[in-house]
Amino acid sequence: MKKVGLVLILLVAVVAAATPFYLKWLEVTERPQLKSFASYEELKSFVRASLQTTYEGRGGWLDFFGTPRPMALNEAAVPTRAVPSYSTTNVQVEGVDEADVVKTDGEYIYVVSDNIVFIVKAYPPEGAKILSRIKLNGTVMGIFVNQDKLAVFEGGGSGFYEPSQTYIKVYDMSDRGSRVLKRNLSLDGWYFNSRMIGDYVYGMINSPATLVEDEVPLPKIGLGGRAQEIHASEVHYSDIPDYFYMFTTIVAVNIQNDGEEPTHKTLLLGATSSMYVSLDNIYITVPKWMTSKLEATGTVVGKIARGISSIISTNGESTVIYRVHVKADRITCDASGEVPGIVLNQFSMDEHNGYFRVATTTGQVARSLGEATSRNHVYVLDMNLNVVGKLEDLAPGETIYSARFLGDRCYLVTFRKVDPLFVIDLKNPDNPEVLGKLKITGYSDYLHPYDENHIIGIGKETVAAEEGDFAWYQGVKMSLFDVSDVEKPKEIAKYEIGDRGTDSPVLRDHKALLFDGSKKLLVMPVLVAEIDKDKYPNGVPPNTHGEYVWQGAYVFNISLDEGLVLKGGITHLENSTDMVKSGYYFSSPYSVKRSLYIGDVLYTVSDKKIQMNSLENLHQINEVKFL
Repeated sequence: MKKVGLVLILLVAVVAAATPFYLKWLEVTERPQLKSFASYEELKSFVRASLQTTYEGRGGWLDFFGTPRPMALNEAAVPTRAVPSYSTTNVQVEGVDEADVVKTDGEYIYVVSDNIVFIVKAYPPEGAKILSRIKLNGTVMGIFVNQDKLAVFEGGGSGFYEPSQTYIKVYDMSDRGSRVLKRNLSLDGWYFNSRMIGDYVYGMINSPATLVEDEVPLPKIGLGGRAQEIHASEVHYSDIPDYFYMFTTIVAVNIQNDGEEPTHKTLLLGATSSMYVSLDNIYITVPKWMTSKLEATGTVVGKIARGISSIISTNGESTVIYRVHVKADRITCDASGEVPGIVLNQFSMDEHNGYFRVATTTGQVARSLGEATSRNHVYVLDMNLNVVGKLEDLAPGETIYSARFLGDRCYLVTFRKVDPLFVIDLKNPDNPEVLGKLKITGYSDYLHPYDENHIIGIGKETVAAEEGDFAWYQGVKMSLFDVSDVEKPKEIAKYEIGDRGTDSPVLRDHKALLFDGSKKLLVMPVLVAEIDKDKYPNGVPPNTHGEYVWQGAYVFNISLDEGLVLKGGITHLENSTDMVKSGYYFSSPYSVKRSLYIGDVLYTVSDKKIQMNSLENLHQINEVKFL
């Protein structure tokens, strides 16, 4: 026993002595950089080493079961013909379109349903009809509309039992009744995300870097029947160790000029988690763990390093950020940097006046076992992605549920039992500071600007648990916040929809929201669950799930004077057979997924039809069924 005790004392002494050197070593050796491979053999050695690390450090190759889900897609087209005013896809950055499953140019509506793109003459509504259909063999990931051109992202292959492919198809829609395929670009890998800036569509495609019969298959790009393998010397890679790597290819396609060759840039990175795009730059985020380099040794030192890590940090995660500059067909890898914590989604990032801002969460939120270690932070980086300002350790024990950067301010919602809304000043990039905060029940999954001094929050209402440091979510909650007095933000209006189980795709996908301040209009798809309170004479327990009773679009009048006023609901469900429900699950091809307006007509879209209603009184005008 004495010998064991002595060994433990010596081990602790070694750990204590090694800790500062370990931290300094990590700081020096793991600074993110992008390099280029000198040869294919160098690339293969790099990939082989990473796979060996995976076997030794994690107990087996992960086989990359599951890529990050597509983030969302949008639009902006400027037709030459005279059309009434119309809504466009809800995007994060003005001028940067995101692909979506529904688009309009003010006269036609383009809808993705069951891997068919329907082109519908939509305005005027009385004569609405389907003009043509584009049947795709694979899964349609999203579309863009740019004047008379339609760009379609199509995915094919599972990626596990057969090679995965992504296709970018560009159609000439000058005659909406007889579309012409002008370009068909193929890329190896899974579709991750895309944007359109001006006439250029930028797609990001991921494919795993692995060994097949001791060779590393390099991604290929095909156009016009010609497939070109990307050379190893063209691949930029990160020198940060990871448990597996992916080829991330960014491709630029001019969808107006059929004769211009696409350009591309390929990076070898860890698992891409999110993407933010400004008018000039694409920012790619990759999660990173502190212990990866020492674990890579697969030795006793590596095991001791893991022990050191558990002592010096309860959670050592950080995020590596890469800035890729884009201008028309030019794509350049310009900078890389790193911040502590994990990024929630694209709205946790922003570029403004030459600075990149990002909100992150470190640690874990504990509910029943152990102490919560989570902290929330905001970092300001320059264009070289060096941190120049930071605001750390916000809302200990909570985690970020939503974020929105607007000009010199950041609005941050954290949650564990109540919902603090933070108003953060970023006017001085070197010294971000909290101006004020508001604590209310519930939380917001999505924040949307109403005007300069008001914010819309959409999320869930909650009821604090009697035992345990958490809350039970309830119905969908919409809030209107007044932030004109930055030190004292307040909730000036709210509306709760349904009971526990009520849901909306807006909570996960901002493109499902239609908002127009000038029209005082807000429309969102909602699945309503209600509880029969007669079944609970002693009161409804807060964890009780409601029964699904309705799905469709809720139409609101929203204003500072009257707040949120429900104008009515529009559903595509015609009878009980249209509503397929089972326990906590709901699915129906008649579920409204998007809404838009052209002139004074509101269009709601499901996988089965487009329905047209008057914006003034919501009376139905017409419908077009997808047969």
